[in-house]
Amino acid sequence: MAQRIVPMIAYEDAAAAISWLGDAFGFRESGERYTDDHGVVTHAEMELDGAEIMLATPTPEYRGPTRHAQECEQTRRWLDNPWVIDGLFVQVEDVNEHHRRAQAAGAKVLRGPEEPGTGFRVYTAEDLEGHRWMFRPAGVSAAR
Repeated sequence: MAQRIVPMIAYEDAAAAISWLGDAFGFRESGERYTDDHGVVTHAEMELDGAEIMLATPTPEYRGPTRHAQECEQTRRWLDNPWVIDGLFVQVEDVNEHHRRAQAAGAKVLRGPEEPGTGFRVYTAEDLEGHRWMFRPAGVSAAR
């Protein structure tokens, strides 16, 4: 079945996110990149093993999760845990190798590869602006 839901992620600096997501998580730019008159990325597409995401810098006022938490006590409290909250769940071929790559590129790992009672290993990391990502092996059903 073709991917039917495509995550759209906002970044304060989408151009930096494109580079970082490639280095840390293995995504590659897959579609056209659109920019405004100031060179700000207004739309870009990336893929990992055929799965697509879209990203952009929506407005100069947008704040990513990390920066928002610096300015808001309530946000700091709801982010004070190692789980994915309003994040992305991604299947990868080798969780351990993916974790090593992400860590080497500076991803903030919230939970290293572990088997949390699901029968398969997962790890959780934040990207350069604090969006949370959980990675698990491809081909494993989440409903166990």
